[in-house]
Amino acid sequence: MSAPHPDPVARIRANLDRLAGDMPAIGIAVSGGGDSVALMHVIRDWAAGRRVMVATVDHGLRPESPAEAKQVSQWAKALDLPHAVLKWQRESEAGNLMANARDARLRLLAGWAQRNGLAAVALGHTADDQAETLMMRLGRGSGIDGLAAMAEWRDAFGTRWLRPMLTAGRAELRDWLRAREVGWIDDPSNENEDFDRIRFRRAIEGLGLDVAALARAAAHIGEARDALSHYAALAARDALIGRGRIVLPRQAFSTSPPEIRRRLVVAACRWITGADYPPRRAATMHGLQAIASGNRVTLDGTLIEPSASEIRFVREPAAALRAAAQEDGIWDNRWRISGLEDGLRVSALGPDNLTLARWRQSGLPRDEAAASPAIWRGDALVAVPLLRPGPPVEIQPLRGAAEFRRMVMAH
Repeated sequence: MSAPHPDPVARIRANLDRLAGDMPAIGIAVSGGGDSVALMHVIRDWAAGRRVMVATVDHGLRPESPAEAKQVSQWAKALDLPHAVLKWQRESEAGNLMANARDARLRLLAGWAQRNGLAAVALGHTADDQAETLMMRLGRGSGIDGLAAMAEWRDAFGTRWLRPMLTAGRAELRDWLRAREVGWIDDPSNENEDFDRIRFRRAIEGLGLDVAALARAAAHIGEARDALSHYAALAARDALIGRGRIVLPRQAFSTSPPEIRRRLVVAACRWITGADYPPRRAATMHGLQAIASGNRVTLDGTLIEPSASEIRFVREPAAALRAAAQEDGIWDNRWRISGLEDGLRVSALGPDNLTLARWRQSGLPRDEAAASPAIWRGDALVAVPLLRPGPPVEIQPLRGAAEFRRMVMAH
């Protein structure tokens, strides 16, 4: 195996060739810090005719953020790159501020990418981010998924995210910027040891740990994670998937190691609900204990029903009743509904209307029927497409067997 190229930009360009070489349009998330500014310059020089756009998310958490976003806009304009400022409008002060801000950032960028027809959004994570994340998660007692290296690419929020700079270090990127006389913005929060990441960054520096070695360790853990994912895919090869449910054979599930069982449950729940993130580990472990005991259990909106021969994953009826149809015809993040006439709406059938819908004749179990999409005119039930025909309404599942296999293999 050849040694990595000594030039960090050459490594990044090679990664871009591999990750985005066939993409006609790409976005870049640029905060103004050294890492993302370096990424903007590298991609601009690499693009060779591709359409490139830049976006900055203004979280509004510091008074300087509007001026910083304006500065990034000026830098992008100097490179002939279109730039957009995406402002986060916080709806609530509840929850973890940093986690909420990160989630909002991805959602804002995903919406921007989709509106502009961008095939992917590139992020400025570096080898230093890999090392810091590994140490933080070690301190939290994370499992192998948490300790594994950040993936070079992943799909989330309906967008592909690229990390082409994971082979480059923060210091060498700043040296490259200085050599080109390119400035960047130093975020004062990067000196605030109230944040876990900054404390771990200081610890890595204080102990003289090799960032590249830590990043390699995270990559090795990632290889082990991938091996477990392949094992899980083999254990799920006989799963029955369709009509909004997943059925796993009990024997293959029960004879698999605990980590494989956990992966299968997480993938099945995400497939049922379409959630971007897996259930919390503690809740998942509770669900696994219930399955082992042969008890029904709900997990993040998924109803899990174990029997002697199979484990059935379906939508929890109470969660389906809370779902509302979206403007694009998607209902409950599970079904795409089209052909609705004026005055018709979609809502879950619910357990109180099972007899009205003659659910026993459908062959669907009670809870699956209750969570099914139903067509209503006011309070009158018009049709339940999965149970019996009605008006010419088309209903299509958003996910099939291929998506489940992908979620089993997901990072």
